[in-house]
Amino acid sequence: MGPTGLVAAVLRRTSRARHAHACFALPPLVSPPSAEGAASCAQTAASARSLLRSLHSAVRSSHASVPLALNPLSASAPPPPSAVSALSAGLCTSAATADHLPVQHGASTMRAAVMREVGGPLRVEQLRIPRPQAGEVLIKTRACGVCHTDLHVMRGHVAFPSPCVLGHEVSGEVVDHGAGTDAATIARLPVGSRVVAAFIMPCGSCFFCTHSQEDICETFFAFNRLHGTLYDGRTRLFTADPSASPIAMYSMGGLADFCVAPATAVAPLPAALPLPESAVMGCALFTAFGALRHAGDVRAGETVAVVGAGGVGSSCVQVARAMGAATIIAVDVAEEKLRLCRALGATHTVNGSTEDAVEAVRAITGGRGVDVAVEALGRRETFMQVVQAVRDGGRAVMVGIAAAGTTADVDITRLVRRNIKIIGSYGAKAQSDLPAVVALAAAGRVDVASCVSERYSLEDADTAYSKLEAGHVLGRAIVDMTL
Repeated sequence: MGPTGLVAAVLRRTSRARHAHACFALPPLVSPPSAEGAASCAQTAASARSLLRSLHSAVRSSHASVPLALNPLSASAPPPPSAVSALSAGLCTSAATADHLPVQHGASTMRAAVMREVGGPLRVEQLRIPRPQAGEVLIKTRACGVCHTDLHVMRGHVAFPSPCVLGHEVSGEVVDHGAGTDAATIARLPVGSRVVAAFIMPCGSCFFCTHSQEDICETFFAFNRLHGTLYDGRTRLFTADPSASPIAMYSMGGLADFCVAPATAVAPLPAALPLPESAVMGCALFTAFGALRHAGDVRAGETVAVVGAGGVGSSCVQVARAMGAATIIAVDVAEEKLRLCRALGATHTVNGSTEDAVEAVRAITGGRGVDVAVEALGRRETFMQVVQAVRDGGRAVMVGIAAAGTTADVDITRLVRRNIKIIGSYGAKAQSDLPAVVALAAAGRVDVASCVSERYSLEDADTAYSKLEAGHVLGRAIVDMTL
């Protein structure tokens, strides 16, 4: 099957979990556990399952205020004391439960860019090379994308534990599987294979994952986004010193030489695709695909506007073109970003600093408005612009992450009478959509190389985020571990 046929085949796939694994599978121990230890582990897993629902109440508010601690019990609505005792005993992070990489893989430590406190810089430290558990893969990171969502965590706009390792879109090479990983996963992602990992890491077995909504996997949000752990309640990252202090991981914690991700979030890469630049498929292109394929339901011949031409916004331009949109309007206040969007496939551009963006979009579409408009900034003003820019019956898709508590006004009467649809979109479905994005790139319908405008070493990661915050990054910057 050629690349074009591959694209069509992948796009027809459902999001059914082909490689589902046990969400709360206990990690292998260094030596066989005693009967008492096994009973304790079983009690721990049962307590974790019962705790998930109480954690989910906090997850429904996607930016819930969470104490910046690694304790998985620090949710705003505390669980019963019995659950606290069980989890404190069984899910605590410690050197004994997080042995570093076996000797046969060489060095036992690695570099990682660590954020010690909100507002503080990213500094390179030595951590233990993480050890994957059942259903997880260890990836030797080649590159990690520099995303504005990380910046929200760095500035305290979104609550997350610290100290932590950020970075949530990576490419690299598989170097190990967790003990107990199923044969199908090992065959799909063999050691030595080139891969990309998505920032949404579905458990494969929660309510949402089993109802074709793995993009809002409750286990991922409850454990990783609230507490910086994987799904046994433990981080995989620890300091290299004798204390082996735990470090939270944002998604897989990609700003490091090695990272661990659930296999459900990982897809193999064809040899023809460039490895460093392919990292952007894990978030920027992945998010754009979900926004336009699922939330926006873009059809060939439709009109699309993208407000915010950063890494995700410029990726939306490419994906809209790949899906056959006839008119693609990029809106931004930076002329250099608009030039990039024109090169990526935008048919029209609007500079919001010199003209009214809504009026300009309507003028381009004969006064009607676009079929689909995407907001890729996470700002109140652009949220309202997107709603106003869609035609009657149109779809306004919100992708940009805002500071917690940010709200926007909506004209309720127009919303109801004119059948305006406002849809939130957080990423995509890793098990079906990440392979679809890879297939689009393999077929040449999206160009990962053109997404990347700048490269930084791991030691310069903090500089990369400072430039991003200042609005000086076109498209996507990446941290290349070989620099």
